[in-house]
Amino acid sequence: MKEILFALRSGFGFLTTIPVGISMEGIEKLMKHIYLFPVVGTVVGLLLAGIGSATSEVLPPILTSAVVIIFIYYLTGINHIDGLADFGDGVAAHGTLEKKIAAMRDTAVGTGGMIFCIIVILGVFSSLVSIAEKKETLPYLLPFALIAAETCAKQTMVTVAAFGKKLHEGFGAMTVDNTKISDFAAGLVFTGVICYLALGSIGIGALIVSQSAGLLVLNTANRHFGGVSGDIVGASNEIGRLAALMFIGGYVWMQ
Repeated sequence: MKEILFALRSGFGFLTTIPVGISMEGIEKLMKHIYLFPVVGTVVGLLLAGIGSATSEVLPPILTSAVVIIFIYYLTGINHIDGLADFGDGVAAHGTLEKKIAAMRDTAVGTGGMIFCIIVILGVFSSLVSIAEKKETLPYLLPFALIAAETCAKQTMVTVAAFGKKLHEGFGAMTVDNTKISDFAAGLVFTGVICYLALGSIGIGALIVSQSAGLLVLNTANRHFGGVSGDIVGASNEIGRLAALMFIGGYVWMQ
């Protein structure tokens, strides 16, 4: 139990900006308990839920959505969206696998990375607006959607790592090497429970869509790069969140 709690604390240090401290020993322990990623996502989702609920009481849906997005990146940092930018650069690059990998590893952000980030942020913003506009009839939809989406986002990382093969050495390789199918299954069950408790069948739908998006990221990475890196695992977090929120926002809009 002590090791699991240490790994969980390290998960907050690794996946968020919450100042709990992080060490190489902590990362190694976390990598033995990858299934804890969605647990970190649930806690972050609870924090975002509180922020979203409070903000929606005084601000219109558009401003509420903007504030929530600001706090998403305040709490989770920019590492994952930086991974999305690198992923976009690599996918957009022309040429051999080596050239695509070089483009992904380039520290400068290119057009492909910018477009990927813009699409994801606009998608999250639009989905949050759609959800926040239902406050009068579904007052708890926004906070529960944020809990479900952030949990799904972290499980998407586990999904990509569990079924991917490492591209090169680094934190991404550590994640891929240490993620077993049992980690995927445990994380999926936990995420399913959280999503169902939060939103019922809508939450389960968000889980299915987000994990399908993760598998799409994995398939794209295999075709363009021949494997998975830390950037791609990080990108899957952003895309998983987007997919979950788009499903929830689209569903309530159709009602």
